[in-house]
Amino acid sequence: MNHPHVLSGIKVLDFTQHLAGPTTTRLMAEMGAEVVKLELAPRGDQVRKVGYLKGGRSAYFLSQNRGKKSLCLNVKTAAGRQILQDLVPQFDVLLENFAPGVIGRMGLDWSTVHELNPKLIMCSISTFGQTGPLADLPGFDYIGQAYAGVTGLIGEPEGSPTLPTVAMGDVMTGVHALAAISSALYHRAVGGPGQYLDLSLLDSYFHCHESGVAMISGSEGRFAPSRGGSHSPGLAPLGAFKGNDGYLIIIAVLHQWQALCEVMGMPELLTDPRFAKINDRVRNRLVLAEIIENWIASFETDRQVIDLLEAARVPVAPVLTLQEAMEHPHLRERGTVRTVTEREFGTFDMPGMPLRFSAYANDLDLQAPYLGEHNRDVLSNFLSYDEARIEELEQAGVLVAESLPGQQTGTA
Repeated sequence: MNHPHVLSGIKVLDFTQHLAGPTTTRLMAEMGAEVVKLELAPRGDQVRKVGYLKGGRSAYFLSQNRGKKSLCLNVKTAAGRQILQDLVPQFDVLLENFAPGVIGRMGLDWSTVHELNPKLIMCSISTFGQTGPLADLPGFDYIGQAYAGVTGLIGEPEGSPTLPTVAMGDVMTGVHALAAISSALYHRAVGGPGQYLDLSLLDSYFHCHESGVAMISGSEGRFAPSRGGSHSPGLAPLGAFKGNDGYLIIIAVLHQWQALCEVMGMPELLTDPRFAKINDRVRNRLVLAEIIENWIASFETDRQVIDLLEAARVPVAPVLTLQEAMEHPHLRERGTVRTVTEREFGTFDMPGMPLRFSAYANDLDLQAPYLGEHNRDVLSNFLSYDEARIEELEQAGVLVAESLPGQQTGTA
């Protein structure tokens, strides 16, 4: 049997939209799973028309939905709901990221799904989880981040909290969901039952507190992490240092502190009472930062500084713009930046597949679907519907599809 990747043979019924859920199913598609993306008629995934558009297609949507099949269904009809119930027994995984309760109103709550397919793994992704006082509230990435105590740690100490301009929470939650689903699939493979998985942005964000929670709890509130702005309030030197061409991230803790002092030609800092111990360096981190920045300023270029620090094994990096990162030879060589071509949109760069397997190619040849593009494929292959029945569903508005390039038929 041909296995193009590690999840070949796994079938996923994907009720997700926007980002967290589509991240999970995109990664599964990249690993060979057959993903059927259920889109609600008449418009489908809301991000189909969000962000930068070219050829009528969204770069956002294309980046997150490559390799999926689109089934666009009017679930407000009895026929549409029946199709959903008929599909469930044909799949290994059902993933949804509606607000809690919505999937149940479609007739696919966990008890129903489990009865229809006892081996199925169902995963719900939401902002706050399926239980608890906040569960029913609407939310997005930054809402979960704020409740998790993460936003309050980002920004200058005396300023307002700062929002990162990347979707860390959504993507991270999607990867957490992938870990849970993969573990549940393994458990099923060794004889276990199907099961229900409850993943939330809030839980995933809170999981990122590497030591702060234990610090507060263990000290009974006497010690707590705080916003440090450009320089870490917990370790020093660790921060963003102004250079000649931009900013440099320098981390010189443990044995790297001595290496940094030697590179700078300032061994006296090792015995300076302001910097002799790690806690001293933390208390005087801004004074220390000024000393390091003055040393950096003595060079003509930041590249000279980077070369010296790299040679001494002191961790250092230039703060790149996104475009500079996209052009960096390391990211290009590893496929971290991937160039793809999509119908009508054309050729563009997107993040590459971050999970790498020695037995398989890293990048499968995938395409993002048009709305309802695979209606006929899914219903004929999974449910054995004939042409007459499919046409009847199209005429009744149960199935919706947009025209493919070069075609004049279809509705949206």
